Amino acid sequence: MTPVSHGIQVVEDQYFFGGSEESVQDFAVAQREQIKGSEVWLFGVFDAQIGDKITKYLQINLFDKELKESQLKRRSTETMKKAYLWIRAKLREGKEAKKTQMAGCASVIVINGEKIVAANMGDYRVVVCKDGVADQICERHHPRIKRRWSINVFSGTLHMRIRTAGNKVSKHAEPAVAVEKIDSDTEFVILASNGIWQVMKNQEAVNLIRHIHDPKEAAECLAKEALTRMSKGHISCLIMRFD
Repeated sequence: MTPVSHGIQVVEDQYFFGGSEESVQDFAVAQREQIKGSEVWLFGVFDAQIGDKITKYLQINLFDKELKESQLKRRSTETMKKAYLWIRAKLREGKEAKKTQMAGCASVIVINGEKIVAANMGDYRVVVCKDGVADQICERHHPRIKRRWSINVFSGTLHMRIRTAGNKVSKHAEPAVAVEKIDSDTEFVILASNGIWQVMKNQEAVNLIRHIHDPKEAAECLAKEALTRMSKGHISCLIMRFD
């Protein structure tokens, strides 16, 4: 069983709304569960409108079930995907399609330090560093997307249509879920918000913190770099390191 350590850094956003200043910040979680002899970790960064909803869904539908290790490994992927589809549906119930498109989160379940179940939505990402190389694992599981631009000759309006592989029009791609084995090459995982990825590439982020063995210091370094680069998005990150 590979030991797991972690560090979290969340930067509070300040907004002026209706003449008064308001603060908004992402929700981050690092939660350890002991389930019938299995050690299970849940890590995640979620924007304010999602908050702890996915965490609560996983608690009720996965962690509280007291599953055996074989069942846990089998059902964790399915339950993670259901949690993301559920939260997307909940956001749409409020008839705020624009906010739903902007919603973002990334989360990881680690089972016995051997297996990662990762998911993301929006511009939040899960990036694994293996032997110094950055790998955005959930990206491999997104459907292939083609964007086509068209113009309405009567109104002059420009439209973009998104087509997935199979030629079906998709307004919102499904949340991506990926499974990754933790091996001797797996060094650390970055879960981070759009404000990190607006200003640096996956490999840049990995190179920046790879030499920092304390995950708390690494998370702080990544957030500070995003601020230095004048990021305009939400800045939150969680670093998991496998020792």
